[in-house]
Amino acid sequence: MPDPRVTRVHTIRRHLDQGGLLDLNLSREEQARGPEAQERDGYSARQATRDGALMVVVGAYGPNWVRTCAELTGRLESSRVRCTVAREADGLEEHELLVRWATSEELHQRRRQTDERTAGVRALVRRQKAQARAEEERRALEDAGQESMF
Repeated sequence: MPDPRVTRVHTIRRHLDQGGLLDLNLSREEQARGPEAQERDGYSARQATRDGALMVVVGAYGPNWVRTCAELTGRLESSRVRCTVAREADGLEEHELLVRWATSEELHQRRRQTDERTAGVRALVRRQKAQARAEEERRALEDAGQESMF
């Protein structure tokens, strides 16, 4: 794993709260009961130290904890937040994620992958815009009393 920057729990909580996720503020004992023990969907975060670096463990809780886990990952790995989420690490339960700030290499790789995934859609949109412009120009010429030569 690359040498990560310090990742503080209060910063991660703020990003998740701004993303519309509910912080359940669970104690360690409540977290230990597991994800299904909570009636409401949400998350709980705690500070952790891994390989000498300060990181955050975020757990998804509630009846739909699997969906909440996906929402947590989506928010944390978004281009706005820029974290890296590890689903499998020593000492984590299946509903917990290890969170750290992403390195510039990881962010560049994500950007390339996004560009590759969306290349076809972007090309289609460009073609449609070009066709719409050509149609508007043809109509403008016809409205002016001239017919297009083609």
